[in-house]
Amino acid sequence: MWVKKGVIYKPDGSLAHSQSHAQVPFAYKHKDFLRIYFSTRDNSTQSRPTFIDVDYDDPKKILYIHDKPVLELGGPGEYDETGAMPAWFVDRPNGDIWLYYTGWNRTWNSYRLSMGLSVSHDGGITFKKMFRGPIMDRSIQNPLWAAQPSVLIDDDGTWRMWYISGHKCEMIHDYPEPYYRAQSATSKDGIHWEISDIPTLDFDDFLHAVGRPSVFKEDGIYKMYYSYRHSRDYRTDRNQSYRLGYAESADGTTWERKDHLVGIEKSDNPEDFDYEMIDYANFYQHNGKRYLLYNGNGFGAAGFGYAVWED
Repeated sequence: MWVKKGVIYKPDGSLAHSQSHAQVPFAYKHKDFLRIYFSTRDNSTQSRPTFIDVDYDDPKKILYIHDKPVLELGGPGEYDETGAMPAWFVDRPNGDIWLYYTGWNRTWNSYRLSMGLSVSHDGGITFKKMFRGPIMDRSIQNPLWAAQPSVLIDDDGTWRMWYISGHKCEMIHDYPEPYYRAQSATSKDGIHWEISDIPTLDFDDFLHAVGRPSVFKEDGIYKMYYSYRHSRDYRTDRNQSYRLGYAESADGTTWERKDHLVGIEKSDNPEDFDYEMIDYANFYQHNGKRYLLYNGNGFGAAGFGYAVWED
């Protein structure tokens, strides 16, 4: 079971780039501390990635709060003109860090998401776009958009990606609510991707949207934490909102949902930060312990917390 340890961080509004939200946390391990990257919003609700550093033994002990974004938005008309949300960080042999991220474009009644790639030459303090355009966008396989990849490199050098793919919108309460599932892709270089025809997590009667797959490999098995929700009233009805799921795969392509093994649920206490929803988890290990970062209410407006696995 996952034992919840409470909220680590929620922006206090004192920084211009970080007025609200600490969304999609990612655990990046340094030798002496844990760096947690996340997406935060300015007073125009535009997202950018930034980070905090915390103590390994007590992640609620914050050692440093970065005072600026690590990646700026794109120029007029570019895929990340109105938002940049971090997804996954990959260390490269030359010391660079690649950041896969989601670029946001607002539309007149909704939004469009694309997948970008940036690089850091200074240990993750600043990142710069590698290309003006996205590495994955809407296509035959992604009718609406592609976003929030989880990326691993197998022992044979094959790059593996699991991401969310927008497939349709339905008008609900006069708003075009998107339906998006999880899909996978492979690559030889981490830039050019071939998308599998086999859905990673397909739609069902409740799963209308998959939030942020977080994949790791353990004992030769691919394992994933993810969040999922219904399309109707998920912002206001906790019975329809995000909850966490768990799945496994022998080959990384065909997955079996095992949500009964997820080991963590929404809180039953209305005062808690994860009572209305629990979402956007990221798994990591340190000194033999297993940890889970995750968001709660308001898609990250309530900050992010953590849990520790106890048998």
